[in-house]
Amino acid sequence: MTRTLVRSTIAGAFAFLLASLLALAPAMAADYPNRPIEFVVPSSAGGGTDVMARNFAEVARKYMPQTIVVTNKPGASGGIGMGEVQRAAPDGYKVSVLISELAIIPHLGMIKFGTNDFIAIARINADPGAITVRADAPWNTVEAFLEHARKNPGTVTMGNAGSGTIWHLAAAAVEEKTGVRFNHVPFQGAAPSVLGLMGGHVDAIAVSPAEVSSYVAAGKLKMLVVMADQRLPGLYAAVPTFKERGVDLSLGTWRGLGVPKGTPPEIVNYLRDVTRKTVDDPAFKDAMAKGNLIVAYMEGEQFKPFMSASSDYFKKLLTTVTIQK
Repeated sequence: MTRTLVRSTIAGAFAFLLASLLALAPAMAADYPNRPIEFVVPSSAGGGTDVMARNFAEVARKYMPQTIVVTNKPGASGGIGMGEVQRAAPDGYKVSVLISELAIIPHLGMIKFGTNDFIAIARINADPGAITVRADAPWNTVEAFLEHARKNPGTVTMGNAGSGTIWHLAAAAVEEKTGVRFNHVPFQGAAPSVLGLMGGHVDAIAVSPAEVSSYVAAGKLKMLVVMADQRLPGLYAAVPTFKERGVDLSLGTWRGLGVPKGTPPEIVNYLRDVTRKTVDDPAFKDAMAKGNLIVAYMEGEQFKPFMSASSDYFKKLLTTVTIQK
């Protein structure tokens, strides 16, 4: 009888605690946010992902009572930062900037989670890849660059944002489409790869136009080609696409926001509403334009299947290219 009574008491206490927590959850969601929200950027400071997040955090102050604190958690091609949020308490106070690597690195065995392990808030940005070299490099066209690489297989050093990143895959896709072979040099993010190029540590880099814009504008770097369906406006209007040069390659990155599975619907809807208002704000659009970042908003309901389709695409693409981790 004593053991039965003890078990009954424990079970009753557990049931009471669970009921109390469930009753408290709506109240906690209704009070959200009552402290700063952390945005985890899964890449280094200074790159396109970081710039987008900080632009968003600044403008979003108009639409919420709490500030957004941006923290950089680079490593494992974005896996470290996104993994931290994926494992976090689903209370809306830790939000991940989701990047295209989420659709790539699970297929490389680098992480054990994927696009279905987050609740999608919204996609905010999408940018094509590009090949950029120093202004004093001997190649003024992508044809000359590729011809040199073809005649000297494995000697042209191509920097990227890290093994398994979208830009690593983009450079590998160039190899697959053109028959050249690069010596891939991974960095801890796009911004460090740009500094590596500036310092003469690599011959070229594959990153987005946004991540080299200030150096291109200053005449220190030159872009040879973009991996887009059509030319970009403004600073890059004279830069040809691969397709113009007879290479069927269009590849780029995307960035959005996501929270852990289990986050209450009220919080998800709140974050989606703030995101929609922030992205629609002229101040955000202007800030993105100054950084040559393309606003490509997509609602959460559409962003989730988009990520799944992206994962399927990269899974297939990875069977056609060689990725040396």
